[in-house]
Amino acid sequence: MTLEIWHNPRCTKSRETLALLRQKGIEPEIREYLNDVPSVAELQSVLDKLGFESARGWMRTGEAGYKALGLKDIDDEDKLIEAMSTHPKLIERPVVIHGDRAALGRPPEKVLEIL
Repeated sequence: MTLEIWHNPRCTKSRETLALLRQKGIEPEIREYLNDVPSVAELQSVLDKLGFESARGWMRTGEAGYKALGLKDIDDEDKLIEAMSTHPKLIERPVVIHGDRAALGRPPEKVLEIL
């Protein structure tokens, strides 16, 4: 079964999570999601795998774009997911996907739970 990481090489937690996987002998498929932006359908699928009740739990709410877009006041899940697809910097990273499960690498060790 393929293991995929949605990775931002400029992010410390993302680099630490990738290094942890490699230390465990796992070479994941790497998706630099800022360049290969996930579709709304992909985001919804991964959101379901993460088990979050709301897309907001997977958003970088401290990002300037979050505030500029007024997302704090939006309760429509479809609009939140669309914003994440349109503005991928809003996606909290890293995310590791393994089959029908996913985990946010915050802290990096959290991804070991889905292996």
